[in-house]
Amino acid sequence: MRRLQRLDGVRGLLAVYVMLGHALPLTSVPPWLGTFFIHGQAAVDLFFALSGLVIAGSLEHYSWRFQPFMAARARRLLPVYFLVLGASILAEAQGNPLPALPWAGQAARAIVSPSLPHPLWAHLLAHLTLLHGLVPDSWLPFGWVTLLGPAWSLSTEWQFYLLIGLFAPRDFSRFALALLALGVFYHLLPLGREFSRAFLPDAAPWFALGLASRLWLTANRAAPFMVCLVGICLLSTITKAGEIFTALAWLGIMLAQRQDWGQILAARPLRYLGAISYPLYLVNEPAERMSALWLGPPLARHPLQFNLGFLSISLLFSFAAAALLHHGIEKPLMQRNKKFLSTLIALPVRQ
Repeated sequence: MRRLQRLDGVRGLLAVYVMLGHALPLTSVPPWLGTFFIHGQAAVDLFFALSGLVIAGSLEHYSWRFQPFMAARARRLLPVYFLVLGASILAEAQGNPLPALPWAGQAARAIVSPSLPHPLWAHLLAHLTLLHGLVPDSWLPFGWVTLLGPAWSLSTEWQFYLLIGLFAPRDFSRFALALLALGVFYHLLPLGREFSRAFLPDAAPWFALGLASRLWLTANRAAPFMVCLVGICLLSTITKAGEIFTALAWLGIMLAQRQDWGQILAARPLRYLGAISYPLYLVNEPAERMSALWLGPPLARHPLQFNLGFLSISLLFSFAAAALLHHGIEKPLMQRNKKFLSTLIALPVRQ
């Protein structure tokens, strides 16, 4: 059993990519530069595939027992999540930074909530239970991205944990194929548009691909992996979502686990980014919002100065907050559950 350190590097790079994708729409950088960072959904899809790969190991570690499995996931995710959620609510209560940013366009308005949502208690309850991705938009408009935008994917992950913890057989290949079928069926159903992309069936094919990837890495069972990969590519041609490129990126990530050229992903800086990737992914949006609130009014007529100051301060703020959350909260909890966490992303790899 050995840790796949290259996956840590992938996780870190994806978190940084999402952070830049949230920051650049608030600046006046040229549109051609921003286009390189508009594929945040693709990065999150890769996160979902990573989750499918590693969570299978966690469930196996707990012998498919639901209660200890979910308790371990709660200990791992909720302390940091609740702290960042509280910080994000305080940041939203400070006001909307966009009026002071005349260059901010539609992309910025899609990321930044203008104010705290109403009724606040309903949005807060949905977020505290991590079920905000299950609520139809007609019931709670934009409920999946209010309060803490990046946490929509955490709700999707939580739904996946509940589903796999309750129903997964010991042969993950059948469960992976069932998830793939669920995702295909959902995307072809017009009724599926009632829910946001935080609803589990929307991301089900990516979790399926991650589960199938584990079978490929641990037992050289390539057939489920190929079925899921081809299924996503075919679905992409129907939905015109461009997910075929994300699927090919995942294929490259899996090949990097076995090839010498993939060793670059295990470089120490990338592994550290992977270690702080979870708090970095959550905290970057409220950090950027506060930075824009501070710098926007005095620099509204000086876009270049704002760009330099905002990117410097918001990125430094995000990295510093993520490091503090990791070393102050995550790492102590990880050390307390060292045996569990060591098997969470440890896989026997056949070269």
